[in-house]
Amino acid sequence: MKTHSHEIITESCRLYLRKLTLDDIPNLLKIFADPIAMQYYPNTLNMEETQAWIERVLNNYRLHNAGLWACHLKATDEFVGQCGLHFQKNIDGRDEVEVGYLFVRQFWHQGLATEAAKATMDYAREKLGFRRLISLIRPENLPSRRVAERNGMVPEKEIEFKGYKHIVYVSEIP
Repeated sequence: MKTHSHEIITESCRLYLRKLTLDDIPNLLKIFADPIAMQYYPNTLNMEETQAWIERVLNNYRLHNAGLWACHLKATDEFVGQCGLHFQKNIDGRDEVEVGYLFVRQFWHQGLATEAAKATMDYAREKLGFRRLISLIRPENLPSRRVAERNGMVPEKEIEFKGYKHIVYVSEIP
């Protein structure tokens, strides 16, 4: 296995997750510029918008010591997507920690998003002490809903978020 020059945050059987850097613009554009990969988002992103996205993630690292991470196959070191924690303000009246994932389309339907989300959830609980995690998923996004459900998340309610209906999936430790 090759190792990336950046700090590995967590790993799963087939993946390692590391902090994003501005060098990841070309990696993220494989997702953000793909209208099919971005079909449940308001729009695709260009290079400048992708850079702004990474800068927000870097700010989350500073504020929360966590954020979204680059996902790489251990076997080949290839970038396959991003997964991690997104700190959401005022989701139906409360601040939430969201498990989010977006993968390069050629790596869909291989269980990688489920694996990365599980590693992220374990890290959020074991290293950061979060007891409640959510995922905000549009009702028609069945693959993403299946990822949440495979990791034990359950639908809590439906809300309006950024102009679209979303299901709030929840995993909570009492």
